[in-house]
Amino acid sequence: MAVDLGRFGVWHQAEKWGPELAAGLEQLGYGALWLGASPDADLRDAEVLLASTDTVKVGTSIVNMWKDDAAAVAASYHRLEEDHPGRFVLGVGIGHPERTGEYKTPYETIVDYLDALDDAKVPVDRRALAALGPRVLKLSAARTAGALPYLTTPEHTRQARATLGPRALLAPEQKVVLEIDADIARSIARDYLASYLQLSNYTSNLERLGYHDHDFEDGGSDHLVDALVLHGTAVEIADGLKAHLDAGADQVVIQQLGKEGPDLLPGYEALATVLI
Repeated sequence: MAVDLGRFGVWHQAEKWGPELAAGLEQLGYGALWLGASPDADLRDAEVLLASTDTVKVGTSIVNMWKDDAAAVAASYHRLEEDHPGRFVLGVGIGHPERTGEYKTPYETIVDYLDALDDAKVPVDRRALAALGPRVLKLSAARTAGALPYLTTPEHTRQARATLGPRALLAPEQKVVLEIDADIARSIARDYLASYLQLSNYTSNLERLGYHDHDFEDGGSDHLVDALVLHGTAVEIADGLKAHLDAGADQVVIQQLGKEGPDLLPGYEALATVLI
């Protein structure tokens, strides 16, 4: 990829981000800050992260193709590239049928959107695609820098790498809770996972990995929750994060649950001491 993202990044929705958290994560040595949950086409939230930092890369994970026009998103990309050259990665994706009123021909929509980004001169190696299943993973390798899988496991990472080939970007997201009490950690995890386990794009992918209907009930079985949300000490969690690297990931994108804003920094600092 044209942009070096480093081995570990951090993912949060816009409301969790702020200048203090962004600057602190850069100082800790994380390679990329990912802005989740369908940021708006103007990319102003990404601009805040770029302006709050000096060298760390910033990406969207992801801009929702159903929500925001490709031409408007491309214009924002070029604005950020002009103001912060070489630091922004445009992650785009198709979203979920349960949250989109006009969810039709999703694969063709992705292709058309990427065509529009081509027309608007957004470089192939400065954009990435949310991808879980084999067909879209192959498309991400052919039409973008690579894939940004969300809510996955190291086994998915291994399969995705085999599908993508050796050169495409693979940056899976992994949730963590820095808590040694398994019951407390799983409670935090289930509160967060409950809505995601109602979305067919995710459950279908997890079924391909060997999970079943009962694993998606009541916030998730222990087996599923422990795979999707690592818990324990920083050292224990680090082992789980590194499993993605061993499976073929270029970067592991960490999302720490259970804290807010700057209160997230001590956990990321603990992880950085054993990861970076």
